[in-house]
Amino acid sequence: MNEHIILPIILQLAGVLVVIAEIILPSGGILSILAAGVFGYSLFMVFSDISKTTGMVFLAADIILIPVLVIVGLKMLARSPATLRKTLSREEGVSSQSPELDDHLDAEGRAITDLRPAGMALINGKRTDVVTRGEYIDRDTEIRVTAVTGNQIVVRKKDDS
Repeated sequence: MNEHIILPIILQLAGVLVVIAEIILPSGGILSILAAGVFGYSLFMVFSDISKTTGMVFLAADIILIPVLVIVGLKMLARSPATLRKTLSREEGVSSQSPELDDHLDAEGRAITDLRPAGMALINGKRTDVVTRGEYIDRDTEIRVTAVTGNQIVVRKKDDS
């Protein structure tokens, strides 16, 4: 093996490692520029010091190898524990609603601020942030919880049907 080809091969392998590092590490493109420089210098050395035929072989290998590495790297990254899950589900124990808010459904209370449509109410002896469906409710009006969605408690006047 020609001793002039060893350094370009090492540079090509280093370029591959830098491409893999770019996939894993957030670098803002700095590693991509470094990888392009390493590949470019390796190709320059092969074309100028060895031969154009060997340079074309290196170039063809880079054209095939780099996209394959990027695709494989992205698929590996997507399956790694470092990435976020695609969905969060109740089966996995994820809930966007506090469990104690379910107890408020159909509970009665009193508005302690004007509800325009949001405000504070006293429900089950606790100060609670509540909203109406758009209507204005005066302070000290008796209210009833009609819905609990997410972390939002929806109320209406108690005497409304």
